[in-house]
Amino acid sequence: MKFSTSTWLAAIALAAVSGVTAAQTVKIGIITTYSGPTAAQGDQLDRGYKLYLKLHADKLPPGVKIEPIFRDDTGANPDAAKRLAQELIVRDKVQFLTGVVWTPNAAAIAPLTAESKVPFVIANAAGANIPLISPYVARVSFTLWQSSYPMGKWAAKHYKRIYTVVSDYAPGIEAEEGFTRAFKEAGGQIVGSVRVPLANTDFIPYMQRVKDAKPDALFAFNPAGKQATAQMKAYADLGLSKAGIKYIGTGDLTSDDELQNMGDAALGVVTVHHYSAAGDRPANKAFVAAYKKEYGEKANPSFFVVGAWDAMDAIFYAIREQKGKIDPEKTMQLLRHYKNPNSPRGPIAIDPETGDIVQNEYLREVRKVGGQLANVETETVATQQKDPFKEFNKKK
Repeated sequence: MKFSTSTWLAAIALAAVSGVTAAQTVKIGIITTYSGPTAAQGDQLDRGYKLYLKLHADKLPPGVKIEPIFRDDTGANPDAAKRLAQELIVRDKVQFLTGVVWTPNAAAIAPLTAESKVPFVIANAAGANIPLISPYVARVSFTLWQSSYPMGKWAAKHYKRIYTVVSDYAPGIEAEEGFTRAFKEAGGQIVGSVRVPLANTDFIPYMQRVKDAKPDALFAFNPAGKQATAQMKAYADLGLSKAGIKYIGTGDLTSDDELQNMGDAALGVVTVHHYSAAGDRPANKAFVAAYKKEYGEKANPSFFVVGAWDAMDAIFYAIREQKGKIDPEKTMQLLRHYKNPNSPRGPIAIDPETGDIVQNEYLREVRKVGGQLANVETETVATQQKDPFKEFNKKK
């Protein structure tokens, strides 16, 4: 279904006439990635949503039911994501939108939420500016500044010279910017940097540049999954570890669902991130046990799963508080003051000023635990971290 501007505006105006929706069935549009080379990330979101819905169906007000409507955006495809969001809003009349792996897709959807007044709870897409596009956006995932800035502070205490390699799109650039700012502020030197095309699968040329520059460490970001494994393999094959070049970066590098595929090359890799399946918190242990029971003992939930889980928890909270009668303005007021002290990742909240997540950031090292690779949290490097990018760029 395609919408012209006039058709779209007419449709949302008609939807607005009904005002507050006294919904006994609350429709939730979930846009994620089920096909293409990045389907694994979308599958992780899917699992998080479905596990939460299965375990919390009894947490709704009496008489209220959830109807999740899943849609496939096929990957980093803003046009497809926008079209799907329009269909969900106009044809399916959803009361919530959620999901979205990719930043360009979320950026394409966000303006629609301002026009239609449909709350949008982002479960992953991490571009820093997305919640600022529309007052109907709340994000429960992360920004790359949240992890890369404290990583830069930590790295400056251990290394003097660093080379950066990041994916060439908004989250990668923001990871590079956050890390570089903190590292330089603390006296560190960036000896080289490169941005890798998002579709790239051959990291040998880029790792060779790093090796030739002879830095103390490599700081990296890529969007998790098979790309992260390919980069890890190139790091190992070229002998960067043996050359004394430490591998550090954001938690996307060693996503829990992909970690076992990386082999021993990943041992010793240090990252900063908001979640690890190995986190020693009661809420996380229960969450991991439930995930393994549902998806298999060898399966590990990644940060994608946790993002979806927490997105649905925030939506359930808004539904319960309104007893199923969904008013967009009230919903956003609730979402922008949402707090959960017992998320699997630790205590989280939404910053009411920005609509973005506030959470702990953990320093993690890949180690063998019970014969399996694990992201072992060694310290909390930032407590209840807001997005540094927005803190540095507040309007005066």
